[in-house]
Amino acid sequence: MDKKIENIIKKSQIEPSNQMISKLKQFYNLLIEGNKVCNLTAIVDEDGVIEKHFFDSIYPQNYFKQNSKVIDVGTGAGFPSIPLKIVRDDLDLTLLDSLNKRVNFLNNSIDNLKLTKINAIHGRAEDFAKNIEYREKFDVATARAVANLKVLSEYCLPFVKVGGKFIAYKSLNCEEEVKQASDMIAELGGKINSIINYKIGENTRNLVIIDKIKSTPNKFPRPANKIKKS
Repeated sequence: MDKKIENIIKKSQIEPSNQMISKLKQFYNLLIEGNKVCNLTAIVDEDGVIEKHFFDSIYPQNYFKQNSKVIDVGTGAGFPSIPLKIVRDDLDLTLLDSLNKRVNFLNNSIDNLKLTKINAIHGRAEDFAKNIEYREKFDVATARAVANLKVLSEYCLPFVKVGGKFIAYKSLNCEEEVKQASDMIAELGGKINSIINYKIGENTRNLVIIDKIKSTPNKFPRPANKIKKS
């Protein structure tokens, strides 16, 4: 397992350390144990977690500037945020999730891994993005959720300060989805920068980079039921 983890760290253009390898191993064990009491992931085999969760989370690390303040919206089991934090200790991370059981797992993992400048909070993006303590306070918002980009952008862009970025982890062939979301992204104060492709085994993944070029109007994000209807 050590060698597999070392290899994915190297592929992400980071010099692996024993501490990184040890903590990713430890997080794997915490994930497997936590999954027994809370539905965290359907992927539980060692190779699957290392490649589809860990590598997918950390490969885009070059797009996070040094000491960035980051919010991971709908973090779930802590992807991409916890693997990112393990290999990029400079990042200041907030993990937001609507399910309290997952947040308890995340905070337990953070304590066990002895991570600093990272906290998990329980709540909904549409509520927290209206809070002045969180609204337009982050250099980067990220999401690895399966929701449509138009929906994700409304949840995430209000957290990003002008000059920051929203980084969305998406599956293959997201170009049409990006096109359909472009008008809403512009209304939210964003501008599509680029779509980055990378390989995970036989699969191709996309990273959609959206620049925040102006402040998000106060009416966004709308309540979840209105977002779904639209």
